[in-house]
Amino acid sequence: MQSLRTRAIVLRRTNYGEADRIVQLLTPTGKHSVMAKGVRREKSRLAGGIELFAICDVVISTGKGELGILTSARLVQFYNHIMEDYDRMQFAYAVIKLVTKASEMVDEPEWYDVLSEVLMGLDAHSIQLELVQAWFYVRYAALLGHELNLYHDTAGDTLVADGQYRYDDTDQGLRLVAGGEIGVEHIKLLRLTATKPLQTLAQIGGITGIVGDCAVLARQHAAV
Repeated sequence: MQSLRTRAIVLRRTNYGEADRIVQLLTPTGKHSVMAKGVRREKSRLAGGIELFAICDVVISTGKGELGILTSARLVQFYNHIMEDYDRMQFAYAVIKLVTKASEMVDEPEWYDVLSEVLMGLDAHSIQLELVQAWFYVRYAALLGHELNLYHDTAGDTLVADGQYRYDDTDQGLRLVAGGEIGVEHIKLLRLTATKPLQTLAQIGGITGIVGDCAVLARQHAAV
């Protein structure tokens, strides 16, 4: 019987039978559905290692069917502070749902990196929720092949420093308009969300007044 040891994030847990669970895991190499036998029993050694909002170290053995068998699980990092804030917790659930569905359409190992980064950002309350949201939606759209163009407007012209822009749902990009709410500082921050990790972005000062607009625009483009 072959086995795989890997880091994993729990996407879904479904009760099965009297004491088992089917667990869907996201790993650096893709998704795995596994059977966690006896995990709902009081003294199960597996139960504490497959929490939501956590990075787990798991060992998966090959089963007879499509399901693997979870033979070992322990927590590496439990992001328990997410549950202390309702909005952060709800966004964490929303991201897990979106990543679960998106990874079925686009088999991309970066989904694990994106989800682990979001969980870290939501756990650190010093990082603004809107910044985590903007970062996620920009990355989410890009991984689905729908990257936000942050260098040219909908007319194909280069974005200019003194221009004012608005997101155009029809053309799915930035349109130059008088009195638009998106300016050069918004564009700079959005470009950084596409290239920098959250911990780096959290060190940038003076973004409180624009990060909310960036999160709204990024979500519009991601169409969620």
